Amino acid sequence: MQAGSNPDQPILVLKDVAIGYDSSDPLVKVPDLHVFPGEIIAIAGPSGIGKSTLLRTIAGLVSPISGTLKVCGRTLPENPPRGHLGYVPQKLGLVRHASVRHNVYQGARAGTNIRKERQDRSIRAIEEMKLTEKSREPIRRLSGGQQRRVATARTLAQRPRLILADEFLSELDEETLSSVLEAVTNYVRENNASLIVVEHDITRAKMMADRLLIIDDGRMNPFIEGTQALEVNP
Repeated sequence: MQAGSNPDQPILVLKDVAIGYDSSDPLVKVPDLHVFPGEIIAIAGPSGIGKSTLLRTIAGLVSPISGTLKVCGRTLPENPPRGHLGYVPQKLGLVRHASVRHNVYQGARAGTNIRKERQDRSIRAIEEMKLTEKSREPIRRLSGGQQRRVATARTLAQRPRLILADEFLSELDEETLSSVLEAVTNYVRENNASLIVVEHDITRAKMMADRLLIIDDGRMNPFIEGTQALEVNP
């Protein structure tokens, strides 16, 4: 099983990291961030300030401008071990002409070489996202919220140690949102994995996260313990 790790060893470490696309004008500077197994971290802040770029940098899709970034025991640009990092991007990256089952199975393929285990993981993840009746449907026929659930199922089928999720709860009604959040939270807690989620809804971010981090004016604020006292406009 991919998930699970020493709770005393961080799954993610950022040290003096600057991210962005212009070395003379970084989007965000992160002096120090350690994320430990079992933690759920929410990142909030105004639109267009680099939240998604931060996730893309952690995922290895954008190179950091400077600093040290260590993911699942590997220092970038070295990749994390196969299957250890799961990513739900805003644009989802689903194969639109293929079925729900096919898309979720691709996540399972990233996590294990055992065919039976891939199948079992895929079926379980589809059930957890309440998509069983849609499993043969092509992605293009699904609503936006259903597609987000497919992307989440794909990541759960992978069973990663670290999940990066960019607005993965958007377009969901309240009932569906609650069940999706419960499934992902249970996965994190039961497998000693970690979740970092970009979330525009501050109330929801407080509810789901152990720690809430705010990006504003090019800086990530210090960790906020007990996020209930923090008020920020998205």
